[in-house]
Amino acid sequence: MTSHVFISRSAEQTRDLGRALAAALRPDDVVTLTGDLGAGKTCLAQGVAAGLGVTEAVTSPTFNILLEHRGSLTLYHFDLYRLERADQLEDIAFWETLEAGGASLIEWGERFPGALPDDHLAVVITIEPDGSRKLVPEPRGPRAAGLLERWEHAAGWTGVGA
Repeated sequence: MTSHVFISRSAEQTRDLGRALAAALRPDDVVTLTGDLGAGKTCLAQGVAAGLGVTEAVTSPTFNILLEHRGSLTLYHFDLYRLERADQLEDIAFWETLEAGGASLIEWGERFPGALPDDHLAVVITIEPDGSRKLVPEPRGPRAAGLLERWEHAAGWTGVGA
């Protein structure tokens, strides 16, 4: 499979990539966001929310675990950083929420890989030495492959660093 890479040189470019992702999302799409603290996961989520027409401030849901934002498509924004065990996902209706007709962004989803749906888009964000962000999306299933294709189209992706 081709390696897709987005490069963002600013927080605003990361939010722009999020807006493009929002244009590609369909009900029940699931996107995991992996990266160190400060890599840009929440910044990307802010762009997604803006692209969906969410008007309230979007912050990391670290202490809430799940924040729900109403827009043209409901955005379920998870942050699993504080959870210690996969069985705690039941307490937040994790699986029911993923199938509730909105789009789900899951920060720190890699902590519970067995709990993730088989078909989801995994996005790894790294901070490069020059301070830019590298976003590497990896589709895990045919639905996610379609989501990635739509995201690339919406973002005007033409290749690495575009």
